[in-house]
Amino acid sequence: MRIGLLGGSFNPAHGGHRRITLFAIEALHLDEVWWMVSPGNPLKPSKGMASLSARFRSAMAQARRAPIRVTAIESEFGTPYTVETLAAIRRRYPQHEFVWLMGSDNLAQFHRWRDWRGIARAMPIAVIARPGYESAAVASPAMAWLRKFRVPLAGFFTRGKWSAPTLVTLRFDPDPRSATAIRRSDPDWALRLENLPPRDQVTRHLVIPAQDTPA
Repeated sequence: MRIGLLGGSFNPAHGGHRRITLFAIEALHLDEVWWMVSPGNPLKPSKGMASLSARFRSAMAQARRAPIRVTAIESEFGTPYTVETLAAIRRRYPQHEFVWLMGSDNLAQFHRWRDWRGIARAMPIAVIARPGYESAAVASPAMAWLRKFRVPLAGFFTRGKWSAPTLVTLRFDPDPRSATAIRRSDPDWALRLENLPPRDQVTRHLVIPAQDTPA
C-alpha cells in the first residue's frame, strides 16, 4: 500500500484537515492516510494543548467514512522526534511505501526540526500549500536544500518504487479553517471528548499515554 503520513497536534482536528487529506489522496493516488496525533510538539507551546485522548477523538470524528486512519503511534513508540518516528514506522511496516505530508507553514520552519535532512532521506515529502506561508516556505533554508529534489506531480505518482529525497508541491483552493479559531470560539471543546481511552486505528492498542492531562 501507498500511505501518506500527516502528523500534527490536531488541537482539535477539523474539516480543513479532512479536506487537504482527501485532496492529497486523490492527487498522489494514495491508498490511505494516517493521521499521526502527536503527544506534544517541541516547537509549539504546551499551554492550551488538550489531552491526547481528546485530540485523538476529535481526529476520529473528522476521519469517519474516509480512507483515513488515526494513530497515536508516536506516543506508543516513545519517539519524541519525527525522524525517529518515521524510522520506527518503516521498520514495523516494511511492506508499505510512505510519503510525508506537511503544509507549507511547516516547510517554513522545517530546518528547525531534529535531523530534517534525515526525514527527507527517509521518505518522499509532499508539501501542501497554505495561504500566507508561501513566501516563507520558498525562502526557507530547508527549501534551499530540497529544491534540487523537486519533481512534478505527474512524475511523482507515475514512478515505480518511491525514492527519497523527493519533494512534490500540491496546490489547491485554500481552506480558511484553523484549530486556533476553533479553540477561540469553543474553548471547552475538549471537555466533551474526555471519555474512555480511544483505540488506535493502526496498532489497535488503547491510547493511554504515560501523562495524558491537559496543559
